[in-house]
Amino acid sequence: MAGLLVIGDAVTDVVALHRTPVATGTDTPADIAVRPGGSGANTASWAAHLGADARILTRVGYDTGQWHISELRAAGVRPHASVDPAHPTAVVIAMVDASGERTMLTNRGAGGHIGPADWDDALLDDVGLLHISGYTLFAEPGLDLVRRAVRAARGRGVPISVDPASTGPLRAFGPDRFLRETAAATLIIPNRDEALLLAAGDDALPLTAGDGALALASRDDTVARNAGDGTLALTAGDDAAAGNGERDQSGGPGAVERAAAALSARYGMAAVKLGAAGAVLAVGGRVVHRAAAVPATGAAGIVDSTGAGDAFAAGFLTALLAGRPAPAALDEGCRAGAAAVARLGGRPPSRPPAL
Repeated sequence: MAGLLVIGDAVTDVVALHRTPVATGTDTPADIAVRPGGSGANTASWAAHLGADARILTRVGYDTGQWHISELRAAGVRPHASVDPAHPTAVVIAMVDASGERTMLTNRGAGGHIGPADWDDALLDDVGLLHISGYTLFAEPGLDLVRRAVRAARGRGVPISVDPASTGPLRAFGPDRFLRETAAATLIIPNRDEALLLAAGDDALPLTAGDGALALASRDDTVARNAGDGTLALTAGDDAAAGNGERDQSGGPGAVERAAAALSARYGMAAVKLGAAGAVLAVGGRVVHRAAAVPATGAAGIVDSTGAGDAFAAGFLTALLAGRPAPAALDEGCRAGAAAVARLGGRPPSRPPAL
């Protein structure tokens, strides 16, 4: 199997699991744990856990950097990590409620200073896929790094996937700008809210519905080349396209499916994560598969949703690299996500020590 190179953050996660609502101005009992995390590092670690030759390009801080490098190696990841002498490692305080939903406070620390100087074209040796965590784009040095990495990947014919990361910084960065900066990718892996945000941008495909089809009228040259005649349609009789009764803001059915289709017309493929509702796969402007939800694999059910999307991406990408068809890969992504929510923190179980 060709390697997976991830560009993204390694983060110190402080996870606070509280079973009652947070009480403002006083104490709220919680189980608190410190774990290695970060979207990019989580994805690389889950990919290695699932059998991929996973590598990561990241930047860690002077305080806990060596611990993060050791944890990545213990997970089976090949880390290419520079230690920033002036900044601490990124920290996220994740407050997780009784349902497993999380609220995060973030300081990107050293991760916000990764840049072109961290890149070497040799990182692409034996790599079959370059995966970019969207957080990397949201600071100028990281954006310059991504541009350089993308040029190198395209020069070698290495396909590129991208995870938009989070709606807050994505909205601040600009959905249209994100679409432009990641135009070279052939696969996007957003969650529901990110997909809707990106598809609703000024430069995104306008979505219309009528006459038995969900039509996507293209104003984008790239999409027009993919579509041929500039119009992509999803057959209304398709169960996946019908959206299981989900409605968009205008009252039409299948907002998520239409967003997935629009993004796949732009990128080629879109795998939209729907959490407990499973996932949707669209290829070339058409929804082709909807994966059912997979129950959390642990006896305690959903413990912590931190890293579930990262695990999904790892399961999906690892299956694709192994030659699995995209619909089967989507199912593998859902299984990996179900395994992740049954654990506290965003990483897979530790590997047993080598004999």
